[in-house]
Amino acid sequence: MVEMRGGNHSTTIEFILSRFTDQQELKDFLFVVFFTIYLITMLGNLDLVALIYTDQHLHTLMYFFLGNLAMMDSCCSCAITHKMLVNFFSEDRKIFLYECMAQFYFFCLAETADCFLLAAMAYDRYVAICSPLQYHTKMSRKLCIQMATGTYIAGNLHPIMHVGLLFRLTFCGSHKINHFFCDLYAMYRLSCVDTYINELILNIWAGSIEIFTISIVLISYVFILFNVFKMKSKQGRGKALSTCASHFLSVSIFYGSLFFAYVQPSSVKEEDDDIPAAIFYTQVIPLLNPFIYSLRNKEVLNAVKRIMKNKFQKF
Repeated sequence: MVEMRGGNHSTTIEFILSRFTDQQELKDFLFVVFFTIYLITMLGNLDLVALIYTDQHLHTLMYFFLGNLAMMDSCCSCAITHKMLVNFFSEDRKIFLYECMAQFYFFCLAETADCFLLAAMAYDRYVAICSPLQYHTKMSRKLCIQMATGTYIAGNLHPIMHVGLLFRLTFCGSHKINHFFCDLYAMYRLSCVDTYINELILNIWAGSIEIFTISIVLISYVFILFNVFKMKSKQGRGKALSTCASHFLSVSIFYGSLFFAYVQPSSVKEEDDDIPAAIFYTQVIPLLNPFIYSLRNKEVLNAVKRIMKNKFQKF
């Protein structure tokens, strides 16, 4: 479908998501792989949210942020994977411009919120380890609600700005997006209007959010490590480090993949360079997070045991 916009310019309002689906010999295999990842991701994250909500022992500020992180990972997976799975067996593999905007909006909301939530969790660990006696004073319920509110305000404003800037572009010629979702850089390649402003604003805002949140994480961990090394008890050091290990692993994977995909100046020029990183932060990270925070967390494991024990007792 083509929409005319003044003069002889034509704007494509339908796109074709071609990545993966052009490889017909691998179609069935890839569908099974990504469907399995999607299923495990949704079950893992939503089960974690349900566990935090139902178990009174997990009604703490740390798990409040973790529950929100799991919700955002579910949102990211829903926004990207559903359409990708449908396209494996779709003949035309079309996606309308408004669908692209909606897909990017929810994806960007989830990724932006994840940045701020990971920063909030790092600050929470800093206060818990460096100022344990003042923890409940510094990390009040009011502050956490304000932090969560700010996270979702920023998470919504960021994609709204970029989606709004798409309206200044004209898409003509090829309508084949060489990606498995409506990534902005992939869409910019199809524009017959100069995308310099869009790219500049995207790089400034995405870069600023990453720099701001990763700075909070790094500063928090510098103080945490300094405080841990001052501890005389080996048991105390081990306990302090174990409470941060899962979060630090998640942060490293998340920011590493985002940095590789979006902060590189050449990412918009090289069509295929960002695909592996995109798979990682849209598919692998939402899959890994519930396991990273569950399997290495005694409180979560104990909560699972309590629920399983209660269920067996009923029978």
